[in-house]
Amino acid sequence: MEQITAAAGHDFSIYGLVLQADPVVKAVMLILVLASVACWAIILEKAIRLSKLSRDLRRLERTVGDNVTADAPRGLVRTLLSAAHHEAEDGGRNEPRGELRARLERAMRSALKGELQRLEVGLPFLATVGSAAPFIGLFGTVWGIMNSFTSIAQQKDTSLAVVAPGIAEALFATALGLAAAIPAVMAYNMISVSLGRGANRGNTTITELARRLSRPQSEGFARPVGAEPLRAGKAS
Repeated sequence: MEQITAAAGHDFSIYGLVLQADPVVKAVMLILVLASVACWAIILEKAIRLSKLSRDLRRLERTVGDNVTADAPRGLVRTLLSAAHHEAEDGGRNEPRGELRARLERAMRSALKGELQRLEVGLPFLATVGSAAPFIGLFGTVWGIMNSFTSIAQQKDTSLAVVAPGIAEALFATALGLAAAIPAVMAYNMISVSLGRGANRGNTTITELARRLSRPQSEGFARPVGAEPLRAGKAS
């Protein structure tokens, strides 16, 4: 009867389960909560930066479509055009147009790759949380269940009233692990796909941009505002 009364007095709310949990289980819960908060911070930051990347790619595509740059190129457009301008300065005046085009394309692809790599910061953490969080939660669950069996041995009673509190605390650790892992895995996959599509769009546009930037000056081409015209050699 005392055991039933004790179980009835046990707080089974989330707050109660956390406070009454074993210190090891509490540490596991704290780690998972912190990991979850960090994941959501990364997800929010990536959502903002991917939105900006999408706008920059649309601006870059419009630049190529109009065959001119904006009066004040910004963001990714300015970065790529600046990379192309600096690369063009290294060439000779009589450099064949095909070689100039290839160099410009390599320079702009490298600049684009650098921009995308900066966006990848934080993805390894999402992947780590997505793969490890369920196991960390499972560790907390196993530890809690071990304590429940220890209580059974000490009290020499196999009734559910004895083991229920410990099992509830233990299973809550697993729930936290899944709550941290599922958003992390979904966000990692979505961000990776978005970066891959962005790279494909950017590289396709760069190919056309390099072709137009390598034209002789008489044909006209886009260039960074305030920069000297890119030197195009004789048509190959």
